[in-house]
Amino acid sequence: MKKLILSLVAIAFIAGTTLTTFGQVPDKQSVKARENLKEEKKDVVVAKQDLNVAQKDSISAYQQLSKESNIKLKDNEKSIADLRTAITTKNSKDQAADQKKVSLLEVKNNSLRKELADYKVEGQTKFTAFKSEYNKDLDQLAKELKDFVVL
Repeated sequence: MKKLILSLVAIAFIAGTTLTTFGQVPDKQSVKARENLKEEKKDVVVAKQDLNVAQKDSISAYQQLSKESNIKLKDNEKSIADLRTAITTKNSKDQAADQKKVSLLEVKNNSLRKELADYKVEGQTKFTAFKSEYNKDLDQLAKELKDFVVL
């Protein structure tokens, strides 16, 4: 019985010292993994900061587009009102057709205003595409208003 207890104590002592020595020295892989984890955390923080800056930039760009567009849309409304008065003062056989064309231009102007109001800033690339398409449509409407001639 003494041999059994003595051998169990010896085995426990050897197992205990063996297990504690493995836990003492960190291996190279775990050290590298910890370093990589720290670097990745730093990268995530930098990426979040960049995202915040990009969102603020796109919001300010949207506000700038909104201000410029409102000025152009008001100018278009003034042009439409001027065209309506010019059509009513001229007594021509094409008065009804001219009124219909002006009404279509007014609908386009209102739809552009609604499109700008309904836009949600979703990112810089989508905003750039929206801005170029919107400005193209707005310039096309202004050109149509300018080229409209009351006969």
